[in-house]
Amino acid sequence: MRLEGKVAIITGGSLGIGLETAIRFAKEGAKVAIAGRGLTALEEAASLIRNVSSEVMTAQVDVQAKSQVDRLVDEVIERWGAVHILVNNAGICGLSSFLDITEKDWDEHMNVNLKGAFLAGQRVAREMMERGTGGSIIHMSSVNGIKAEAMQAHYNVTKGGMNLLSMSMALELAPYGIRVNALCPGFIETRLTKSLIDDPRAIADYVKTIPMGRVGQPEEIADAALFLASDESRYMTGHNLVVDGGQVIKLA
Repeated sequence: MRLEGKVAIITGGSLGIGLETAIRFAKEGAKVAIAGRGLTALEEAASLIRNVSSEVMTAQVDVQAKSQVDRLVDEVIERWGAVHILVNNAGICGLSSFLDITEKDWDEHMNVNLKGAFLAGQRVAREMMERGTGGSIIHMSSVNGIKAEAMQAHYNVTKGGMNLLSMSMALELAPYGIRVNALCPGFIETRLTKSLIDDPRAIADYVKTIPMGRVGQPEEIADAALFLASDESRYMTGHNLVVDGGQVIKLA
């Protein structure tokens, strides 16, 4: 049990990578709080997590809103007394040419992907400092934060910002025993990539950009998140961990 006695918050924890991470953490002994915007998805996710652990709670949260993030952390502290792990996984990804991105789309990407990570990261870090527990904060970034892809300028910028946020937080929080790392998945099979995966010709062309020749699976990212959450990565902070089947080195 690599996370025995630990309390974890996972935003965007009801679907895809977030859900697989929650299940993986629960299997390793963590008490898991998952946050998301959809009640039905949260309830379904909690049911799956309860197959491996009874220590799970859900919270309907929009990470753009500080009051809702604060309420989430307050509820977790009230129930379990501390937070040891935070996974900032909530995010959106729209496709649009740079010239066609609207101000609304730009602001929504900045608020959900980047501001949400800032708000949750700041609040949880304060709790970790005040309680002297230390801990691990993981920002779910992307290879798009390292190499840009066309039609995703707004998304690329948020992920690049998340990588720098991780490094900035790591510098300031290391003295308190708080490690902050970014996890940078490549192309993973989730709801955000379903439209491309369902197009046989498009996905065949895209897979050619991945040296390992296949699409990644959410559980493979969950395994990497477990590593960053556990003591196995105890001497790592400020790192951008790429899990992408080699895609970035080919783009480079």
